[in-house]
Amino acid sequence: MPRPGQLAEEVLQLAPEVRVKLLDRVVASLDADRARDAAWDALAATRDAELESGQVAGIPIGEALARLRAELE
Repeated sequence: MPRPGQLAEEVLQLAPEVRVKLLDRVVASLDADRARDAAWDALAATRDAELESGQVAGIPIGEALARLRAELE
């Protein structure tokens, strides 16, 4: 089994697109709750579609942060 440093050196010699695929696989292997992540991805896609279609209006980031701060106080 290669040492971690040796493995890292070998990985860094791979083409960038191969490293991206490898990283995706490693991160996915660490993901404990894929159903939760899938639900958040679906919600984000829905919200994005609502914004793009004009069904809902966005709010400025300053206002959004102020609302969040007020809720946390």
